Amino acid sequence: MNIKNLKTVINSGIVLIALTTFSTLANAQAETKVRIHTTMGDILVKLYNETPQTRDNFIKLVKQKFYDSTLFHRVIAGFMVQGGDPQSKKAAQGVQLGNGDVGYTIPAEIKPELFHKKGALACARMGDDVNPTKASSGCQFYIAQGKVYTDAELTQMEDRMNFGIKQQIFSSIINKPENSAKKAKFVQYQNASNIDSLRALAATIEPQIDSIYATATKFTYTPEQRKAYTTIGGVPHLDGNYTVFGEVLDGLNIVDAIAAVKTGPADRPVQDVRVLSMEIVK
Repeated sequence: MNIKNLKTVINSGIVLIALTTFSTLANAQAETKVRIHTTMGDILVKLYNETPQTRDNFIKLVKQKFYDSTLFHRVIAGFMVQGGDPQSKKAAQGVQLGNGDVGYTIPAEIKPELFHKKGALACARMGDDVNPTKASSGCQFYIAQGKVYTDAELTQMEDRMNFGIKQQIFSSIINKPENSAKKAKFVQYQNASNIDSLRALAATIEPQIDSIYATATKFTYTPEQRKAYTTIGGVPHLDGNYTVFGEVLDGLNIVDAIAAVKTGPADRPVQDVRVLSMEIVK
């Protein structure tokens, strides 16, 4: 093979590799976008590929026009706006909503890197008492609004979360059969509001708690979370408990406008805020 032909082969190979790489990256980065047309304006969202089951279910419902004419039935300023209840389509004014569903749930797809920054699109769900696996509603969703936090406030929230871990460790220890006598005393002192005796009893268990806590996974906000929550804001206390499956690309002003409407019982807007339609954006 002469030098000219060799150069042609090499150049062709480089082009082929470049095209293949570009195609792979394009496919990996392609995310479905959905435009939500509401009575207060449009909201454009993208759906995360990291939550495939939730993403695909949402796309299916959008294509079925399931969300058309549903309401944002629960709105809390400084927190979030919630919609997707099929019972809201023809609901009379003032009727409490939020119990409608599609007859199935979606397994939780909670990812640490997908969090509740302002504009996060996430799934509503039943509480932990009846839903310990944190499975998502098959249709109801919310968009986070929240507020801007300081670093100190986020550190306080971390401390509260980690104190909860210690409480769980204490509960696991005191409920062991060999600690039944201590548990009985604990209940006795608690019922009598005997704080000094409770503290003394807790002190006998603290070394075990500290030993287990030292190796436990602590709750901490990542640098990315801290940057988002201290700049654009969000709802950090929801992290780790709900599936975040997308985010607002355009229309945060519409989310703010919806969050600001006057509400009545059960946080339902006094004047209906309706999803007119949703469409997949090509």
